[in-house]
This record gives sequence, structure tokens and C-alpha cells, in this order.
Amino acid sequence: MNKILSILLVFPIYVGAQSYPPPAGQPGSTAIHKDSSIFIGWATNCTVQRGYMNVENQSLGYASFGVENNAIGPASGVTTSVVSIGDGGTATLTFDIPIANGAGPDFAVFENGLNDEFLEIGFVEVSSNGTKFVRFPAISEVQTTTQIGGFGTVDCRYIHNFAGKYRVGFGTPFDLEDIKDSTGIDINHITHVRIVDVIGSIDPLYATYDSQGTIVNNLHPTPFESGGFDLDAVGIINTSDDAGLESINFAFSIYPNPVTDWVQIYSKSTTQFKIYTTVGAIVMQGELNTGSNTVSFAALANGVYFIQTIEGKSIKFVKE
Repeated sequence: MNKILSILLVFPIYVGAQSYPPPAGQPGSTAIHKDSSIFIGWATNCTVQRGYMNVENQSLGYASFGVENNAIGPASGVTTSVVSIGDGGTATLTFDIPIANGAGPDFAVFENGLNDEFLEIGFVEVSSNGTKFVRFPAISEVQTTTQIGGFGTVDCRYIHNFAGKYRVGFGTPFDLEDIKDSTGIDINHITHVRIVDVIGSIDPLYATYDSQGTIVNNLHPTPFESGGFDLDAVGIINTSDDAGLESINFAFSIYPNPVTDWVQIYSKSTTQFKIYTTVGAIVMQGELNTGSNTVSFAALANGVYFIQTIEGKSIKFVKE
């Protein structure tokens, strides 16, 4: 292989200005750490439609790394605790509490990028009914003449409104204000978030395009079981009373479920809780603070339980 060409495959040339925010930790970055108190909830269900490990060599089969439950609940920040969706694959997430358009970003998507430049990206779409989806206007200013290799690099300052812009442990924020003029969607009642893998090939036969009709050049091929976008989590930042919080009086979630010894319980406000067996016996009780609470369930025997707050909100869970 020509030496100069091989260098370009690893160190791609970019076009245009560095228009968008820099990597996590740098001044002006919009990256949000997974433990930020800004998050008030997380996805509670995930359905994945896997894509091929390499759409240009479909005989390799489909991506298969990870399980859908890995994308439920808080971001792990662990590179292996993800679900890989493959070339052009999709992951559709739902929430107990609808997302609403508020001040600033309204939700964030977490991927498992190994560092600030090894980034596999995806389009983000939202829906308020699970049928009609609207895509965020993603923009790529990455050059389209030389293919970025599967182990190449991406400068996040040249991409905008793509999930996976930031390294593992840091979420890419999305603001529903960006799609306020879209039809067929209620941006104050978003029930579904869909991630669509960016294949990354610059071959027109397999290419994907940004909102301006430009081919998106990204890491390709990634012919592995973990190929394509690797989803860690989607965190909620904004909701509204109109989104249904008044009707349920109180919002909280538990992760993981099934649980083992330790769980994360996310609470909308300070409250008290009790844990019941299936026959109504109280086996544990305590208090939750606003935000994230780490609670030990080690004393519980294996089985099925219900956790209920004093406001009456209840969640069924399994202890393993």
C-alpha cells in the first residue's frame, strides 16, 4: 500500500472550519458526564434491529455483541457494557417519563468511544407516538475523498448532531428546539428515541448522508461482532408537567432489573419507599434523595418484589 495513502486512512484530512464543540474536558465542549445531576431519568426499554458486521461483505453475518438490556438505565461508562447495532442497524428506546423541550439540551446519548478520536457515530431520531420519527439535522464536515479506516480517527469538531461525538462516559446532548418546526411530532411529549448507525462508507452504494446531502465519512469497515454504533444509554434531562408527571405524581426508576446486590434508584424528589413481597409483606424500607441513589439489596432473598413510594408509584423487580 502507498505509504501516504496508509497515513491518510489513519489520519484523515478535514475540510472547512472547525465549526463545532471540542472533545470532553476542553473549553466549549458540550459533553455531559454520565454522573451529572442533570439527568433525571433513563431509558427503560430498548429494541435493537441489528445491521451487518460489514454491509459490503454480508456473508460475515450480523453484529451480535451485547444485549438490549445493556442500553437500559444509567450509562455505565464501561466499554463492554453496550449493545452493538452493526452497519445501518437501529436501537429504539422508550421511557417511563416522556422527554420534553426545555431550556438547553433535553436528552443525551452515550456511546463507548475508546478515546476522543475513535468515534463510531449514529443519527438520532425521536417520536411522540412510536410511528412517526423525525431525525435531528446532523452535519458532517469531514472530507469525503479518502475513506477513514476501521481503526481510523475522527475529529469531533467537524461533526454535529450525531450520537457518539464524545468518548465513553460522556453523553452527546440533543436539543428538541432543533426540530421544533417538524410536523407530526410533539416535542413536549417524546416517547421514543431511535439511534441509526452511520455506516461510514464513502462508496455511494453503501453511503449514508447528512442533513445537507453530504456523505458521512466515518470508521469503516468494522467487520466485528461489535461493529457499528455501540449504545451505552440515553439519559433524560428535561420533562414537563404536560408530559405526564402530574398524572403519576412521582417519577422514579430502578436499574438494573433484574437486580443483584446493588442498584441505582433515580428519584424525582426526596421521598420514602417500602419493598413488598408478592404477598404484601414489607421486607425493607428507606429514604430516597433527589437524583441518583445507590441502594444495597444484598439482604433480600432471590425472588419477585415491588418497590413503592409513599406517593403510590410502584415498580416490580426481580432479585437474583
